[in-house]
Amino acid sequence: MTATGTTTDLLDWVAGHRDAMVGDVLAYVGIETPSDAPALLAEGLAWVEQWLGETVGAPTARTVHPTDGHGDVAVLDLEAPLGSDVWVTALCHYDTVWAAGTIAARPAAVDGDRMTGPGVYDMKAGLVQLAWAIRAVDAAALPRPNIRLLLNGDEEVGSKGSRTVIEDTVRRTDGPVLVFEASAGEHGALKTARKGVGLFDIEITGVEAHAGLDPRAGASAVDELARVVLTLHGATDLEAGTSCNVGVVAGGTRPNVRAGHASAALDVRVSSSEEADRIDGVLAALTPEDPLATITVHGGWNRPVMERTEANVALFARAESVARGMGLTVEETAVGGASDGNFASALGRAVLDGLGAVGDGAHARHEWASVQGMVERTALAAGVLVDLASGTDVRR
Repeated sequence: MTATGTTTDLLDWVAGHRDAMVGDVLAYVGIETPSDAPALLAEGLAWVEQWLGETVGAPTARTVHPTDGHGDVAVLDLEAPLGSDVWVTALCHYDTVWAAGTIAARPAAVDGDRMTGPGVYDMKAGLVQLAWAIRAVDAAALPRPNIRLLLNGDEEVGSKGSRTVIEDTVRRTDGPVLVFEASAGEHGALKTARKGVGLFDIEITGVEAHAGLDPRAGASAVDELARVVLTLHGATDLEAGTSCNVGVVAGGTRPNVRAGHASAALDVRVSSSEEADRIDGVLAALTPEDPLATITVHGGWNRPVMERTEANVALFARAESVARGMGLTVEETAVGGASDGNFASALGRAVLDGLGAVGDGAHARHEWASVQGMVERTALAAGVLVDLASGTDVRR
């Protein structure tokens, strides 16, 4: 492609580099980056940064922020070679849920249209797609925004160490946010809304006593736990987009002892801040029936709601228009899972999520990403970058 190229040429250019992209995905999947392995994460980030330098050029600015026991957060400025006053934030994470050694049993491979291996769908193919989208635009000598790329090393464990870095980066960039997490569903829908996530631990303290000699003595923490679980599950309101799931419970020591301790781990998903407030009220109102027992709630909201705002919908509409110009179709959707895009949306930025792999099996052994989907979504991302270079305000 020459300097006279247009966005309609991007798909052909990307398709011509299909094999190189597949090779990059397989190589990246072969670099293991488990969320709980700092040494491997450090090696993985070093590989990613070297590969990015070879693929799109060295960043004009680079900062690295450590996290506690997980992967560092790297923020790279990839300025437009033609110059631009427009900045876009791109969010990617390089950690995966897969334990060290998984690659030996499930090596990276390609079979027809399917690329497989741990992390290929969530979300290593997405970063490859972003890099090649940038390369396609620059090869065509088309305008694009400056890109502030954030590489997160603790996303799969809740982004606890990276949240402030993500929020500070989004504030500093003052522009739309593109998230290269995997797309959704068989048609690879883009995500304009995600649920907020709350992770809570409920600790119940009772008073131990012999269960047979005096059944009325003491206070059973397990008895209180049973009521708590029913209350929490009863707070589910699927029509409002709220689900409450107590997924882990524990308590007691022996069958003949009234339990002195019990606990429950609660996962909450909400579609609105109003529902988050309601659940906060439910948790605050948990009261033991036996006055000798106590209930304590720990934890909080891991990620805020990414609501389907007008800004998100407008950003999707631009992507849809770009796709249509390439002869492609895209759909939008809302999903129950959260991403780092939730933090950006809560700050009022326009967010388009799910620009990564088309495929299936996030966190599952059958995880796979489509080769043709990779080609099409890379071209789409390239077209979106060209479109955003116009500077039209899509922040809010």
